[in-house]
Amino acid sequence: MVKEILLINVSGDDKPGVTSAVTGALAQYGANILDIGQAVIHDTLSLGILAGIPDSVDSGPLLKDILFQMHRLAMQVRFQPVSEESYGHWVAQQGKPRHLVTLLARRIAAGHIGRVTAVCAGHGLNIDKITRLSGRIPLDRIDSHSKACVEFSVRGTPADTGIFRTALLEIAAELDVDIAYQEDTIFRRHRRLVVFDMDSTLIEAEVIDELAKEAGVGTQVATITEAAMRGEIDFQESFRRRVALLEGLDEAVLERVAARLNMTEGAEELISTLHKLGYRTAILSGGFQYFARLIQHKLGIDYVHANELEIIDGKVSGRVTGTIVDGQRKAELLKALAARENVRLEQVVAVGDGANDLPMLSIAGLGIAFRAKPIVRANAKQAISKLGLDGVLYLMGIRDRDMQI
Repeated sequence: MVKEILLINVSGDDKPGVTSAVTGALAQYGANILDIGQAVIHDTLSLGILAGIPDSVDSGPLLKDILFQMHRLAMQVRFQPVSEESYGHWVAQQGKPRHLVTLLARRIAAGHIGRVTAVCAGHGLNIDKITRLSGRIPLDRIDSHSKACVEFSVRGTPADTGIFRTALLEIAAELDVDIAYQEDTIFRRHRRLVVFDMDSTLIEAEVIDELAKEAGVGTQVATITEAAMRGEIDFQESFRRRVALLEGLDEAVLERVAARLNMTEGAEELISTLHKLGYRTAILSGGFQYFARLIQHKLGIDYVHANELEIIDGKVSGRVTGTIVDGQRKAELLKALAARENVRLEQVVAVGDGANDLPMLSIAGLGIAFRAKPIVRANAKQAISKLGLDGVLYLMGIRDRDMQI
């Protein structure tokens, strides 16, 4: 039987042997470890152990032994008795919902963390753990392409999740950062398939707009594209209207447009990391197969589904062949790929920027609106606007150090 419950906190310069010394002393007195946690920040160690002391043990000599060991190692130690009532309350918290709040920015200031943690506390959420997912950044390298990410593991559920999410969105807009809030489940750590929109997601341009410029109808097509991306026009209708305006365009223009397409910031790093970690990837695009295949070859994407632009006698006919890949079709393809890969929808990540991406974002375990239109950000589960595409890795719980493989 346990006679006494003791919380032991050790701090000081990180060095080998600290944890071994404390647990070694506890072992000599037959103590049980009820909880343990350790963190190192800038070579400073913080170790916490919750120990159960048996009935047969006098805790006095045990404490002296630990004090001696910590003095020998030049560490600070503090002991705090824990009542059975307090311990019972702690045990009762087990199994309560856990969520993750992820803060992403080019740099993270104290004010950012202060505002996020204040909102969490104001909605009754207790922060159990704070983890930096981004790498160590030298002071002279903080620039427009820097990445910073801190993840908060929180326990509990807000009284009104909608109001809590709104509060986070308001802070994100005010502070010019991204803040994600997602449930911490086993699926979050076991994603297997990641699907992407192509235009304005994997690449910076809308290909159909680039083709339209070559055809001399750029203004007309861009107007229709913007309306479609905002969800004001049915995608299939807008798509047919835009493609029809390309009639007569020379086939050689496709290669010329492809040569000037730029990959989105972080796209190559993201796909490379996903493949190294064993994820399968796909492009589900309302754009054109010709360009999607080129991106597939460049990045090593596993699957591609896009629209086939009809070419007759070397000229664009103004039509596409086969089923148009619209929002509903993307969702159907996502389900089919998940079934083919034998994974659950909860294990799928979907990334896109337009209204026609919302159906697939809504059914994926993790749906991310990337640098998206306001209507898409408002309706997607998560959004990234301030970092490059490789910021997706942070929402999947992947650290910068995990990418060095």
